[in-house]
Amino acid sequence: MPPEHFASVVRALAAAGFAGCNVTIPHKEAAFALCDRVAEPARRAGAVNTLIFHNGIEGMNTDGYGFIANLRAHGVNPAAGPALILGAGGAARAIAAALQAEGAAVVICNRSPERAATLAGQLPPAGTLPWEQRSAALADFSLLVNTTSLGMAGHEPLGIAFRFSQPSLVVADIVYAPLETQLLAEAKNFGLRTVGGLGMLLHQAVPGFAAWFGVTPVVDDELYRIAAG
Repeated sequence: MPPEHFASVVRALAAAGFAGCNVTIPHKEAAFALCDRVAEPARRAGAVNTLIFHNGIEGMNTDGYGFIANLRAHGVNPAAGPALILGAGGAARAIAAALQAEGAAVVICNRSPERAATLAGQLPPAGTLPWEQRSAALADFSLLVNTTSLGMAGHEPLGIAFRFSQPSLVVADIVYAPLETQLLAEAKNFGLRTVGGLGMLLHQAVPGFAAWFGVTPVVDDELYRIAAG
């Protein structure tokens, strides 16, 4: 959909009686601006990925929720230690805000240092790390999160050297195509715990489904198998 048609399409869906809809890039910021009410996680993320049509338009951002729920489903404590987040886009902001809400310290590492500094400034007291130091600094972190498109099918790899990491490092990738990215495969080869992106995709859909239909779905092994194709 062309961005200039987004607002009119959303209002038409609401007028037609739809319960709501999901929003993906590049429309998440436009969705935020369109809302009459915005939940606090979406306000901190500065973007909306779930719209609810009830007495106006309500916006939620469930990316952070989905990420945290996926960590917990894999037995990972989100507040266990400092997190290094690769990327500085909307997903990075939502995940960083969610980790901070859990009590974790967050450091942003992006190929553009200016974007990293901007995001860190929006989520104090987040820190920043130069992109070229992303491997050497791993010993200082308990969680590594890739929110970039690097490692996705058709994109260049991230180029992380896990020999610098501590054995307890958890590596999470929000990319789910392929299901096991090169980053996750290399982390496994070093004996590190990994968390794939498919679970985040499934868990982030739960709050919206519950708001639209009044039923809270359960993310179980069967749903994983169906989603994995």
